[in-house]
Amino acid sequence: MALSFASLTNFSKMQSGVWYSGSMTPRVTVRCCETGKEPQPKAKLQVGSPIIIVEAPKVIKTAASMPCLRANAGLVKPGDVGRIVSRKPKDLWAVRLSIGTYLLDGKYFKALELEE
Repeated sequence: MALSFASLTNFSKMQSGVWYSGSMTPRVTVRCCETGKEPQPKAKLQVGSPIIIVEAPKVIKTAASMPCLRANAGLVKPGDVGRIVSRKPKDLWAVRLSIGTYLLDGKYFKALELEE
């Protein structure tokens, strides 16, 4: 989704540190445009959901209270399975794998579909 902003206001005087144009109503136009290439939301993911690694990250960061950033030397591989422990800002997830808990970006894994 793309947003465009256009302002038609000519600022002429300053009151209390803010520029005003005579009237106190702002003149801002906001347009919302749909684009075809929006990322799919990971709505199925929640705490406790099983996941599978689809791409190995180049660096991994531990989810400990004192995190450690290290190069991924084959620790996390495509095909590894784990569970989501918590959600962090900007599509970052704490994932519990067999070798420990790591912070992974959402592009490196997908939800694992379990058959019953």
